[in-house]
Amino acid sequence: MAAKKIILITTTSFQDVPGIHHDLLDREGYQLIRQRGPLSEDAMLDLVGEVDGMICGDDAITPVVIDKALPRLQVISKYGIGLDKIDIDYVTNNSIPLTFCPGVNHTTVAEHTFTLLLSLCKNLLPQANDCARGLWNRNTGHEIFGKCMLILGMGRIGKEVAIRARAFGMEVTGYNRSWDDSFAQAHQISRITDIESALPQTDIVSLHLPFTEDTHNLINADRLALLPKGAFVINTGRGELVDAQAVVNALESGHLGGYGADVLDQEPPPANHTLLGAPRCVITPHVGSRTYESVARQAEMAARNLILALSGEKPLAQANNAPLPTPV
Repeated sequence: MAAKKIILITTTSFQDVPGIHHDLLDREGYQLIRQRGPLSEDAMLDLVGEVDGMICGDDAITPVVIDKALPRLQVISKYGIGLDKIDIDYVTNNSIPLTFCPGVNHTTVAEHTFTLLLSLCKNLLPQANDCARGLWNRNTGHEIFGKCMLILGMGRIGKEVAIRARAFGMEVTGYNRSWDDSFAQAHQISRITDIESALPQTDIVSLHLPFTEDTHNLINADRLALLPKGAFVINTGRGELVDAQAVVNALESGHLGGYGADVLDQEPPPANHTLLGAPRCVITPHVGSRTYESVARQAEMAARNLILALSGEKPLAQANNAPLPTPV
C-alpha cells in the first residue's frame, strides 16, 4: 500500500472557511500539515523536505526552500494568482509544476477597492469611531461621481474596477502593456501610455499591477507630486508598488488626500510600520479576496489543481511548463 502523500497548507482563508475544498483533500487521504502563513524563508525551511505537495499563499518560495524540499516535492499549488513570492524560474528548472487560480477573485477585490475608496472619500472610519465614542463630529467628504480614475493594470481585476467606476459615473483611464480595445470601447475607457503625463489630470489612482523589478516603487515621491492636491491612491495590488515613506510624507504634507491599501511590503507588518497610523490612511490586512464566495472558488480550484497534478493529470491552470509527475 502506497504511503500517504503529505501536503503542506499555509494559507489561512483556505483553512478557516468551510467548503468543498476540505472534502476534496479528505477524499484523497492526504496527511495534512497546517501552518498559518504567510511564512518567511526560515519558517518554510522548517517545514519542507518531507512534503509531497503544498498549497501556499504569499509564503517565501525561494531557491533555498526548493532545494530543501527536493527531491520529494512534486507540486506547488498557489492559492491565488500572485506569483511574485515564488522563484518561478527556479521552480521550473527543477521540474516542479506550479499551478495557480486565475479568474476566481476579481469580483471581490474590485469591490474591496471601492470599500477603501469610499471609506476615505466619506471620512467613514473617523466619523464612525467618533459616533461609537458618543461624539458627533461631522466632516465634509467628497463625491466620486465625475472624478477621473487612473487604473494601473487592466487585467481581470482592473477591468472589474473599471466597470464599477463607470457605474459610479467616473471618467476612467487605464494603463497596461497589452490593451483590450473591445473592452475599452464598450466601457468608454481611455488608454494612457505615459503615466507621468496622466497623473496631473487624475483624482484617484488604483493599483492592480504585479510586483516586478519594473513596478517596484512605481508610486514614488516624484509621481505623487504630479497628482493634484487632494488626490487618492488605492492599492489592492502589492505593497511594494508604492514607496511607503513617500506616501506618508505626502499624507502628512496634505498633498495626498488619502491612501487606502489591502497590501503592505511586509505582511504581517511590524507595529512601527510607517503606514500604520498615518493620517487619512486606511489599511486592511490583505482581505480583499477573503469573502465566503471568493474563498470557495479559489480554494476549490487550488485543491483540484493539486489533486490533478499529483495524479499526473492536467491541472485547471498551470503557471509554468514543468512536466507533471508520474503517479506511483
